[in-house]
Amino acid sequence: MIEARRVQRSFAEGLIDEEVGDLWEDWMRAADEVLDDERLMETVYEALARRAPHSKTRGRPGTPANVVLRLLVLKHLRDWSYDILEREVRANLVYRQFTRVGAEKVPDAKSLGRLGRTLGPEVIEKIHQQIVAVAQQKQVVKGKRLRVDTTVVEANIHYPTDSSLLGDGVRVLTRTMKKITQVAGEVGTQLRNRARSVQHRLIEIGRASRSKGEAGPEKLKQAYEKLLSATGQVVAQAQRFSAEVASGVKRSADVIEQAALEGHRQYLETMIPRVQRVIQQTRARVLEGVHHFAGKLVSLFEPTTEIIRKGKAGKPTEFGKMVKIQEAENQIITHYEVYSQRPSDSDLLIPAIEAHQRQLGRVPRLVAADAAFYSAKNESEAQALGVAHVAIPNRSTKSLERKRHQKQRWFRKGQKWRTGSEGRISLLKRRHGLDRCLYKGDDGMKRWVGWGVIADNLINIGRSLAG
Repeated sequence: MIEARRVQRSFAEGLIDEEVGDLWEDWMRAADEVLDDERLMETVYEALARRAPHSKTRGRPGTPANVVLRLLVLKHLRDWSYDILEREVRANLVYRQFTRVGAEKVPDAKSLGRLGRTLGPEVIEKIHQQIVAVAQQKQVVKGKRLRVDTTVVEANIHYPTDSSLLGDGVRVLTRTMKKITQVAGEVGTQLRNRARSVQHRLIEIGRASRSKGEAGPEKLKQAYEKLLSATGQVVAQAQRFSAEVASGVKRSADVIEQAALEGHRQYLETMIPRVQRVIQQTRARVLEGVHHFAGKLVSLFEPTTEIIRKGKAGKPTEFGKMVKIQEAENQIITHYEVYSQRPSDSDLLIPAIEAHQRQLGRVPRLVAADAAFYSAKNESEAQALGVAHVAIPNRSTKSLERKRHQKQRWFRKGQKWRTGSEGRISLLKRRHGLDRCLYKGDDGMKRWVGWGVIADNLINIGRSLAG
């Protein structure tokens, strides 16, 4: 049974309040008031109630909605894992008070993980919008200014090379076929484990790639041919295993074990096309010399990960998703978005202004962004929407009039303020873990970015009100 909040407090919780009340950080008091908003509680409560048809009225008491929200916020405030979150809240009286756990038992890490997945990307976006609305009510943000920038949040994958991806494919397919054999026994196709020979091929490729002699490229090509052949044989064997589970050749009399077999078969059906894709792109690059392969796969486990180049000297190529971050006054992030496919920055300016207007009910007087967002069309459309000052430089112009325009005092001040968006993105990555997403899938990426933005907003709202 789900509750919005725990109504009755114990005597011990009153003692906790008295003992640790002066140990809170300055921003935490104001953030605590923001998290007490009834609409936030209602949003989380309704999401938790949808886990089962009668979650509101039946079953043992679950973790209240306000505790779930505060625990997940604290996790991303400190950039902790669920295990560390459980341990820290159990041991720290301030965190017990902030999360409203009080003298009750702290949910274990697995339960926290399930609760976190219950609040999907849509729910997290609603929470963010309501927090921004509360900030607007408290005059922390007014919406007179807007700055926008993009960044890349990397997926939690290893650096993708053709050989390592083929090795991953052989490993996961062989592991799944072993599980099927353990349940179904030695019937039908017999498992031939090629993992050791594939490992030898990977070592050969590593040595050949480091070789500086003239024979190095030829040795590398021969090692890849052997690796591709072995991987193809493993894929063919996995296809036979999947077909035999589907036809009933490999089966179990136990209902639970048979369900496990079906799960293994579905996993094979998911992974086989991905491994075949890796074989195709490796053959095209190594054997045919085709370096631009459409729809290149860089991870078997995060197949939607994109290859993104943003011109950074320290990290020229990143593997993840493009994220847009836009801010108003007091460093409050008013809108964020995770893109399934990388868009051009110049296509994001007008939607950013429209999102600002929807959230805050007004068009900003000043819009600032870097040169990637510039186009004459964007500038004219922004002014048509009612933006008084568009501080976006055109680096490639030769017009003296345009150069004089960009030297005006308001333009230079707008660009000076814009540079704060780069600092905000850097802080999101360092303090809230937005450098690398540790959740799985596209929904996991959106949840990770959303919680990081919410956590950062709460700190900035709290500091603004405390100041």
